Amino acid sequence: MTKNSSNEQSKNAKKNLNNSSADNSRKKLGPGNKAPDFELLDDAGAKISLASFAGKKLVLYFYPKDDTSGCTKEAIDFNGLRGEFKKTGAAILGVSPDSVASHAKFKVKHKLDLALAADESKVMLEAYGVWAEKSMYGRKYMGVERTTFLIGKDGQIATVWNKVKVPGHAEAVLAAAKAL
Repeated sequence: MTKNSSNEQSKNAKKNLNNSSADNSRKKLGPGNKAPDFELLDDAGAKISLASFAGKKLVLYFYPKDDTSGCTKEAIDFNGLRGEFKKTGAAILGVSPDSVASHAKFKVKHKLDLALAADESKVMLEAYGVWAEKSMYGRKYMGVERTTFLIGKDGQIATVWNKVKVPGHAEAVLAAAKAL
């Protein structure tokens, strides 16, 4: 074995190790699983955790970025139905890797009255398995896979929507919250 092929194999082994560890860290959570605990800062800079929603249903939606077209539409849709969600006993929390300041600006700009949490460290995103490899125009990168979890009052995941398409999504989640 020549030195170059050894170096090439070493690079490939590291690449494969990195890819497999990324795959292994992506837990596929589903109905019946206990929702992973978290503690983040909300859009006002206050601590928010899973325990903050004890005894309530929680709509936990993960989105890629504040103030982009799909994420804005999703937030506005959930915000518009927040009164209906409240009637079902459900709170709504949006989470992205954006900063607290970005969330605050996003809420003011779009007159949102729902909680947003900042996960700049991506620890929660990874715990929920939504920090994933994505591809756009042939370029691969890591980002948030738009996903929503409906968590019951008992802290168990009731329903998961993976790779969410925004149109009609908030209404589908509301129907599930009513049925829970």
